[in-house]
Amino acid sequence: MSSVVTEGGRNRTFNKWVNNPVLEDYSLRYAPKSFRKWSEYAVATAALGGIAYMADQAIGGSLAVQFGFMNAFWGIFAAAVVIFLTGIPIAYYSARYNVDVDLLTRGAGFGYLGSTITSIIYASFTFIFFALEGSIMAQALYLYFGIPLAIGYALGAMVIIPLVVFGMSLLSKLQMWTQPLWLLLLFTPPIAVLIGKPHAVADWMSFTGANPAHSGFNPLLFGTAAGIALSLIAQIGEQVDYLRFMPDKTRANRGKWWFAVLAAGPGWVILGALKQWMGSFFASVSVANGTSMAEADQPIHMYVAGFHYLFGNPFVALSVATFFVLLSQVKINVTNAYSGSLSWSNFFSRVLHSHPGRVVYVFFNVGIALALMEANMFAVLDHILGFYSNVAVAWIGAVTADLVINKPILKLSPSYVEFKRAHLYNFNPVGFGSMMFASIVSVIAFFGYLGDVLQAYSCFLALGLAFVASPIVCLITQGKYYLARTSDNELKGHEHDSEIMCTSCGFEYAKKDMVHCPFHTGPICSLCCSLEGACHDMCKTGA
Repeated sequence: MSSVVTEGGRNRTFNKWVNNPVLEDYSLRYAPKSFRKWSEYAVATAALGGIAYMADQAIGGSLAVQFGFMNAFWGIFAAAVVIFLTGIPIAYYSARYNVDVDLLTRGAGFGYLGSTITSIIYASFTFIFFALEGSIMAQALYLYFGIPLAIGYALGAMVIIPLVVFGMSLLSKLQMWTQPLWLLLLFTPPIAVLIGKPHAVADWMSFTGANPAHSGFNPLLFGTAAGIALSLIAQIGEQVDYLRFMPDKTRANRGKWWFAVLAAGPGWVILGALKQWMGSFFASVSVANGTSMAEADQPIHMYVAGFHYLFGNPFVALSVATFFVLLSQVKINVTNAYSGSLSWSNFFSRVLHSHPGRVVYVFFNVGIALALMEANMFAVLDHILGFYSNVAVAWIGAVTADLVINKPILKLSPSYVEFKRAHLYNFNPVGFGSMMFASIVSVIAFFGYLGDVLQAYSCFLALGLAFVASPIVCLITQGKYYLARTSDNELKGHEHDSEIMCTSCGFEYAKKDMVHCPFHTGPICSLCCSLEGACHDMCKTGA
């Protein structure tokens, strides 16, 4: 089922999924006010419900086992500070202009086609972490039911698909209903351990992991640990996929609006860092209770040990731990699958000028994740995350620099977020060039070609290079590659209309989603504009 253009390329018809707002959730476009019917609290709760993943505990446990408590603890802290600070402007602009991270990236220095690369980076984040979470679910199914891992991977993938098909309408309810129970199960085990084993914190702080030599602070191990934790920086994209549905900020709701944006945007990393430290803590508790170092970073073993202190009965502890792991995996993987479907839709709509509907890419994203699970990616988790974080950090660094320097200080980037193809150059060297430069240099450093120090701090190198290069390139180009044409008076006759009919597909959309198209000789929606392959960008002559 794909989009079809009728004779002459002038009129476009979509399958029914694409114009169904419940299924499609206005993917690839501005989220209109008429659809944003949730309160600030509901949006924030749905967004925070998406961070129920166990990857934090797995990463924290893995860092503690590999690098010891001291390096893992401070590496997690350093990464959390970077993630929080870079997440503030991204969350604000996305909530303020009601666009997802891909549309935001287009207007933040990357250009219309330049952001296709970041769509792949973000899509990679969603299926890598879907695979990681699915692996954790399969480990729990194996330990409790004896289900072979290969079958557990498939079950963990298939159960997500029907939940995510209905988009924000179902996800907001799922996250809100399950959040209180999830929070209760998250925090009771560490409290029980601290009560039942008063010396657990002291044992944790002296935990050296698999190498007794890792008892103190080592700058190289700290940098490597921070780099692995920084792979979570792209999580802001998943938070933004919810925040784009925030209601408009007004004088009356200003306080609630800001609190929701900060809590559900960059604020996710506060709980995320706590969960990573918790994973590090439980790794030491698990080892003390007889778990091998090889299995100490698996969340199911962590929580079996934790709930044992609460219930005493091994079977009850295993049962509750299994339930908690399964609940957590469902809560996060619906978000991974949902966000991945948006990202792949953005990528393929621009490359292939076709959009069969967001739902199709749910299956595509889950399929890639399942392949990774079957290939046992959990065994090489740190290597995958360490490499990935260099590219992800370079992307986020370039976007952040544009939002906090190029727009408000240099004033060479438009003050608003322009996402429509008709108004953008295909490539903008400000963001796209800065990201590519920072990524290449940091990846070279990651593989050790620039020495041990830069190898350990390759992610910080990526962040610094991208953040500095963006305003430099912006000054050199004087911002000339942001806007290929202006929007002044292009929708004459519709000044007082809140919605305008698209000349191409015949559906009505919000005015902010429309542009004038000389090829179609009338208003056209941003999605039809993206899918048009016959116009050859005639509206941007000279661009």
